[in-house]
Amino acid sequence: MVPLKRRKVVPSPTGSTGTDCSSGDNVKFPQFILFLLERKMGASRRRFLSQLGTKKGFQVEEKFSESVTHVISESNSAAEVRTWLDSQAGAHTPSVHLLDISWFTESMRAGRPVQILHGHKLQEQQTCEAEVLLFSVPSYACQRRTTLQNQNAVLTDALSLLAENAELSDEEGRGVAFRRAAAVLKSLPEPVTSMTQLRGLPGLGDHSLRVIKDVLENGASSEVESTKRSERYKALKVLTGIFGVGSKTADRWIRDGIHDLRQLGDSAHTLNRAQQAGLEHYDDLNQPVTKAEADAIGEIVEAAVVSVLPGARMTLIGGFRRGKQTGHDVDFLITHPEEGREVGLMPKVVSRLEAQGFLLYQKTTRNSYLESKDGPGRPSSNMDRFERCFSIFKLTEEERGGMKRADTERESDAHSHTSHQIHTRGRGLEAADEDEGVAEERSKPAGRKRWRAVRVDLVVSPISQFAFALLGWTGSKLFERELRRWAGHEKSMSLSSHALYDSKQSRYLRATSEEEIFSHLGLEFIPPSERNA
Repeated sequence: MVPLKRRKVVPSPTGSTGTDCSSGDNVKFPQFILFLLERKMGASRRRFLSQLGTKKGFQVEEKFSESVTHVISESNSAAEVRTWLDSQAGAHTPSVHLLDISWFTESMRAGRPVQILHGHKLQEQQTCEAEVLLFSVPSYACQRRTTLQNQNAVLTDALSLLAENAELSDEEGRGVAFRRAAAVLKSLPEPVTSMTQLRGLPGLGDHSLRVIKDVLENGASSEVESTKRSERYKALKVLTGIFGVGSKTADRWIRDGIHDLRQLGDSAHTLNRAQQAGLEHYDDLNQPVTKAEADAIGEIVEAAVVSVLPGARMTLIGGFRRGKQTGHDVDFLITHPEEGREVGLMPKVVSRLEAQGFLLYQKTTRNSYLESKDGPGRPSSNMDRFERCFSIFKLTEEERGGMKRADTERESDAHSHTSHQIHTRGRGLEAADEDEGVAEERSKPAGRKRWRAVRVDLVVSPISQFAFALLGWTGSKLFERELRRWAGHEKSMSLSSHALYDSKQSRYLRATSEEEIFSHLGLEFIPPSERNA
């Protein structure tokens, strides 16, 4: 059993340890001295419940002492709480009641202490501790170090698939729950072989635990296998695989009876420019991008950037910065050490790349970020507002250094014909003259294509916001979500890829490095290679 975090017991002048949250004048039930255990409950929730108990006339201690009569906890076993009690210096509480949060909530509703029933008491777990490896991890993913060495890939793959299905079905809450559960398992140093090993871990809801139990006992989750076979899931995967098609568009098409590319081609749907390009290069864009390909693209883009703005700096971000060797796309962050010099850079870079024949598609957005002296609006948006270019890059074998693709037969004649049908149908007769490079490629004799299409995102940041942009664009997505949740819930701050605002001090906290941002947040610095939550 790994002991819970030790709380220092500090005697007060009156002989009571700690500071209770209630005034003696307001105490209606002096025989009940409560202590709420923060573990699993979380600091914010504990603070709220303590204040609620005080308002109802209970004496709620901020720190544990021998005067406490009732310990209230959430999702802990009796053994876990006793382990914590044993860790308290000088604690000797043989008669203290160990109660579940249900007794507290029922008492709050009743406005008085309710009778303690068997169901209110923390239950013992009949397990031989010597036979079980127990884990202990922090609640927030941004407090944990998660490398690419996943010891529980079978379990996390199952949870990740259910998360993806929830996200594709526009059920963000369920998706986040599965992602958090998977992130906890990814951070564990050893493989999970028994459900008892998961006792006390944060972020594992009942649904996730049922999936894990199914995999451990049967080798696979029946729910996951059923989802894989689902026609809707398969259709969502195919349709959202088209660049420029989100889950809502895919759902609308499915309701119209479209489940695959051929049915889309036979339909009367008109595709926008991004979707046309995405369909034209569907097979390439659904192939993993290698680190070597990302580096090759980086050399091309960096040369274009420096040629139009000497002294500019460019950094490979996203999963590749975290150490991944393959990814779905390639992201670059660009800045200049002199504030303001980056303004207007993107159109020049895009024009140069287009002139060199590297861009099959591009859409550029302008920087729309405005810093308010009163702080970011509520609720703050998680989307950044940098100047960006979403593009499909044409990477030839020459630029890739003559690398050969592992799968030379990437598309069948039937699929190629269907893709071209949809591409031209959505664009009309003018499609013949657009994308000259693609048309020229089709005119060549049949054979292996000597280039591939790759998704590339370019982001331009002012140097004053560079550290925040670097942190925000490195990921992982869940790690960034947890950073923002930590900032808001635990620090009363608002974090984005542009800035960090302290609501208590009513001011922005500046930073020139990721380390400074972690320091502002009161977190231990975690390098990119360990942010793979």
